[in-house]
This record gives sequence, structure tokens and C-alpha cells, in this order.
Amino acid sequence: MYPKNLCLSFTSLCLLATAGTALAEDWQYSLNAGVANAPRYSGSDERMTAPVLGGKIVSPWGIFLDTDTGLGWGYEGNALSLSAYVGASDSRKDKNQSMHAGSKRLKGMGEIKSRPQLGVSAAYNLGGVIIGATLEHALKEDDHKDTGKAYTHLELSLGTNLYEGRFGSVDASLNSHFGDRDYLQTWYGVTTGQAARSRFKEYKAAGGNISNGMNLVWSLPINEHTQFSTLLDVQYLADKAGKSPIVERRLQTSVMGMVEYTF
Repeated sequence: MYPKNLCLSFTSLCLLATAGTALAEDWQYSLNAGVANAPRYSGSDERMTAPVLGGKIVSPWGIFLDTDTGLGWGYEGNALSLSAYVGASDSRKDKNQSMHAGSKRLKGMGEIKSRPQLGVSAAYNLGGVIIGATLEHALKEDDHKDTGKAYTHLELSLGTNLYEGRFGSVDASLNSHFGDRDYLQTWYGVTTGQAARSRFKEYKAAGGNISNGMNLVWSLPINEHTQFSTLLDVQYLADKAGKSPIVERRLQTSVMGMVEYTF
């Protein structure tokens, strides 16, 4: 489901905002629910609206189970935050479905199936400016020759807090996304077989910069355990992705509103 990317952006910004918090002395639980509006797939000029539901459990030893990232371990010190996890990668369909990224305009391109994914993430606070990096590697999916290759994705970010006061907090982050050749080929390339089955011409994508953009999060506490947050995500697809024949619009914008309850 495409809103998963929005949840990860939201989670990373909230992690940066709380980078000074030490490991919890007790178990922590959180539930969240909301709605997101986003392009049907990366590069689409169609939009979809879908619910966002999730939760997270964190143990006193840093082990966590998160519906967005998976099962992993994390640490939050005075300036440094680290996490490593095993989860599921994104997916895409070649037909319209309200709960999944994809579009009937991609008919013949085949499905990009979710598969096991390994991830590591780190953030460091340099006096209010936070440098972040997330590296994810999706394993090979044998059932689909055109879209099943293993691939690697890297996100680099630079974030800061813009406002903290009676109206909540506003956090912002600039980011760049990179992928290896197999990542770009899976999500933006068109193989000979796909070209024969779809309306797109063949396109061999090279590895490199995928997109550059920014995230903006406004969080407003409702009470001790509940807060409401909104996320705006803006990405501009770089040449290696933007020149793909499946890309209809290079400027991609997504919004999400979510209520989170912690206990």
C-alpha cells in the first residue's frame, strides 16, 4: 500500500524529534489511524485515497515490532539513534485497487510483489540539525522474472525542528533517494516482455538518484496519550526515474493525517 512510504517518512521525522530520549524503562505501545492521499504509483498523475492503520510495540531492551518497518532493534541515545529491522518491501499492481499502489494504466507490466526486506537506519543530532540515513535491501522474488530481482534503496536526509510551542511542533526534512540498477529497473524500467504486453516502450533504467524532496510534519498533542499529526511529502523524480515511459508526472505530492495513541 503506497501510504506505507508516508508512514515511514512520518516515523523518521518523529524519531529525529525525540532523538534525545534514552531507552524506555517499560514496555511502550502505540496505535495509529488516519487517511492518506497520494499518487497511485511513483510517477502517476492519478491519485488515490486510502486508510492508514498501524501500531508499534517497543520493549525495554529496544526490540520492537512495527507494522511499517517490521521486527527489529533500536537505540536512542543523547545524539545518536540506530535501528535494524526485518520487514516486507513495497508492492505495486497493474490494476486499480483502493488499498494498493498501482493503476490499470500499468496493465501488462505485471505485479511487483512484496518480499522480505532488511533495513538499517541511523540519525545523528548536530545541535538541532539531524543527519539521517536509511538503507533497505529487498530479497529476490523468484516467481516474477521481470519484477522479482533483489534491489537496494538508500535515503539520505537532513532534518530540523522549525517550531515548538502551544500549537504543537513543526518538523521538516530535506531528503534524497538513491537506488541500484535493479531498484530503478524494477520500479521504473520496462523490459522487452513488459513492452510487448503493455503500452510502454522498452526502457533500461540505470542506478543512481531516484528523487529529491522534502517532508513537513505538524504534530499537535490532544492529551497525555494522544496526538494528531499531518504530513506533507513532496518529491521530484530525478532523470534516471523521471525519463521512464511509465512516469506521467515527475512532481509527486502526498498528504496524510493521523491520530496516534500511546500507552
